[in-house]
This record gives sequence, C-alpha cells and structure tokens, in this order.
Amino acid sequence: MTLEERINQDIKAAMMAKDKVRLEALRAVKSAILLAKTDGEHKDSLTADVEMKILQKQVKQRKDAAEQYIQAGRQELADKELAEAAVIEEYLPKMLTAEELKAEVQKIIAEVGAIAPSDMGKVMGVASKTLAGKAEGKAIADMVKHLLAGGN
Repeated sequence: MTLEERINQDIKAAMMAKDKVRLEALRAVKSAILLAKTDGEHKDSLTADVEMKILQKQVKQRKDAAEQYIQAGRQELADKELAEAAVIEEYLPKMLTAEELKAEVQKIIAEVGAIAPSDMGKVMGVASKTLAGKAEGKAIADMVKHLLAGGN
C-alpha cells in the first residue's frame, strides 16, 4: 500500500471517528502529495524518498508555527499545531536516538577522513544523504559540529 493510499484510508477513518485534528493533518499531507505529483519534477509518481521529504516538511512547518505561536503567547494554537505534527510523525520512520545519531556521524567522519571543523561541509554532504529520514537536519548538523570540535 502506498503512502497516498494509506493517507486516504486514514482520512476516511478520521471522518468516521470525527477526529478533527487528525483529519486536518492528513488532508494537509494529501494536499502536499497531490501538489508534488502535479509538479513537473515528479509527474504522476513519487518515490518513497520524496514522500518522506514531504512528510518531514509538513512536520517541520507545524513545529515552526507552534514555536511562533508560543512566542506570541497563543498556546492553544501551538497545541493544535503540535498535535497535527504528532499525527504526521506517525507516518515517518522511527528517528535515531542521540546515541545512535552520534555513532552514525562518527562512522561518517571516519569514512570521509574529517579531522577539523573546517571539514564540516564534507561530512554534512554524506551525513544528510545517509541519515535522511532518520534524523532532522539540524540535529545532524549540531552533532557533526560537536564531534568535529573535539566533543565526545
């Protein structure tokens, strides 16, 4: 079953359950998938990698919006955004823990032969491809920076 088929089934289930938050989150994902499919680059079919990027982008947008709402003192709107992000995260693969991320980044640093903070670009190029969908870009960058600066 493709991600799109799974989303469509879950939209129907959310409608029957009258789960408004889940329904809104899934409709947003469906909309993003349809937009990507009609985009010239991915005409008609999406790879699993592209689907994961769409889901990650949707989660990131909601978390960023929630942060903005919290700064503006609108906790109820932030809670709604975070609830939608949690629904979308159910469709993403399990993220790496901090320890797993550190081990993966250390392997990549050893592979590319990086020894100084100036080698961050080399490491990030490989790490962002290798760890796509398993960790957030910011978490990867922070770990690479920490390890190249001599952190344990």
